[in-house]
Amino acid sequence: MTAATVNAADAARMRQWVDQAAYDAGFDLVAVASAEAFASEREEALHRIDAGLMDGLPWFNAQRVQRGTDPETLLPGARSIISLGWSYFPPDNPPVPDDHGSIARYARGRDYHRVMKRRMRRMVLDLTERIGDRFAARWYVDDGPMLDRAAAARAGLGWFGKNGNILNPTCGSWLLLGQIITDLPLAADAPLAKTCGQCSRCMPACPTGAIVAPYVVDNRRCISYLTIEHKGAIPIEFRAAMGNWVFGCDICQEVCPVNRKAKATADPNFGRTDLSSVDLVELLEMTDEQFRQRFAGTPIMRAKRVGMQRNACVALGNCGDPSAVPALTQALRTAPALVRQHAAWALGRIGGDAAIASLTRALANEPDPDVRSEIRQALVADGEAYSLS
Repeated sequence: MTAATVNAADAARMRQWVDQAAYDAGFDLVAVASAEAFASEREEALHRIDAGLMDGLPWFNAQRVQRGTDPETLLPGARSIISLGWSYFPPDNPPVPDDHGSIARYARGRDYHRVMKRRMRRMVLDLTERIGDRFAARWYVDDGPMLDRAAAARAGLGWFGKNGNILNPTCGSWLLLGQIITDLPLAADAPLAKTCGQCSRCMPACPTGAIVAPYVVDNRRCISYLTIEHKGAIPIEFRAAMGNWVFGCDICQEVCPVNRKAKATADPNFGRTDLSSVDLVELLEMTDEQFRQRFAGTPIMRAKRVGMQRNACVALGNCGDPSAVPALTQALRTAPALVRQHAAWALGRIGGDAAIASLTRALANEPDPDVRSEIRQALVADGEAYSLS
């Protein structure tokens, strides 16, 4: 058999090989879409960029969208897109202690980008051996230009939820997506004839109001963006609503009825229960070396130590435990300016004589204008909660 021209029987056999190769490589779901351009999805993505909904993600720009919605640009001669799903839903979800920060489920294990790309490469090599002929293929995870959810929806791997995630009847939205663009002439699957219907539980559940309309997420308000991708000071109006999340957020998925019956994964890549939460004071006091030792090889490294300590300050302020005042006081004296800003806010949220004394002393010696502004606001707030605008 050659990959370029196949008869009906060979095409059916080739599709069986695609499915088997995907499961053998460790994927939970596999479906096939045509490689036609994603014209309507392109217009929608460009509209959201123009509307500012993707602000803060400079890499998600018009040029990337143009490339990612035209498979022929990514792989000349493209004929099919193999859409792959990998479940990361852990079998156990230990409760988070009051003095700990929450971590999104997908980040409680190895960084999935490298693992998925190795699995896709293995899958392509397996297919090459089965077919007996070389074929063209390029593969992407969510760090590539492909609109992965659009490809998954077209292939019937799942349907779009109102929170923007792809929902699958078996795995829910606890899915990592990958695509292999290829010149193999594979028969395309049909999109699923399912929707969220009248359900909109995810929308009011979002603490920061990031789901501004069905299927429309304002990136600037999303806790996942604020704790991971955003590198500056977290806007004050969102901090109280962030609760104890320090890396990502699962709230809109936790309330989704489809996820009630989601199949848990047995994949050891997501078996680290020690990352279901993190001690906030310990995180705030970590050195660079300690941070690397704890989180090396996980997605958490993307936020970097300073970003995670910024997030820890916000979570500590929301916990309101006075026992965190000494650690926050030390951070206010010695941490980088970004962390000092949020330590000041946290001390103001906690309040009390020790916190106010710490803020007052710091104001007399603080050289950074942004930190000084935070200290002044914290002294005025004195533990009062900020509300969302």
